[in-house]
Amino acid sequence: MAFIQTIPVSEATGEVLELYQRQQGPYGYLPNYAKVFCYRPEVMKAWANLQITIRQHLDQKSFELITLAAAQAIHNSYCCLAHSKVLSEKFYTVDEVKAIASNADTSPLTEAEKAMMRLARQVATDSSSVNAHDIQALLDLGFSEAKIFDIVSVAAARCFFAKIADALGAAPDAAFLAMDQGLRELLTPGRPIDHHQPEVLP
Repeated sequence: MAFIQTIPVSEATGEVLELYQRQQGPYGYLPNYAKVFCYRPEVMKAWANLQITIRQHLDQKSFELITLAAAQAIHNSYCCLAHSKVLSEKFYTVDEVKAIASNADTSPLTEAEKAMMRLARQVATDSSSVNAHDIQALLDLGFSEAKIFDIVSVAAARCFFAKIADALGAAPDAAFLAMDQGLRELLTPGRPIDHHQPEVLP
């Protein structure tokens, strides 16, 4: 349950109903995060447009790694689970994602990818601590200035979405209970998974 009373599916009309329908589409159920945007559906739409704009400059794997790093740094279970799920389904084995998430020696990441995630974590936790040396380290690994901007943008934008969801009590959906238990436990650093079955639009 969210900390605010959200508009139930049965009462959703107009832009709220459109918001719910768009967010249910990829999942087959209404995600908890979508409901906390019910009073300002235009903010959810703006967020989606920002995501599209940012993502077009990055390959999907990099986007998922940056997002996971930022979400871990701010203890947002929802995004940790969602983006580790994508990584384990499209790019790595479950054990490899566990190694990435725990920064283990067995991590399959390149030095450039590790540096990219370090910067994302730093941006998410204390962006004022980033200095010229941190940026130069990425330049030395072959990142362009434009790509560094992309990394920072993804990490910063993730904080916007994740902090809204967390502050309003949107817990990760029950569907995440189907993930590998070890991965699920590793990547639930904040709010626990909601065991209630989600609402579904007719």
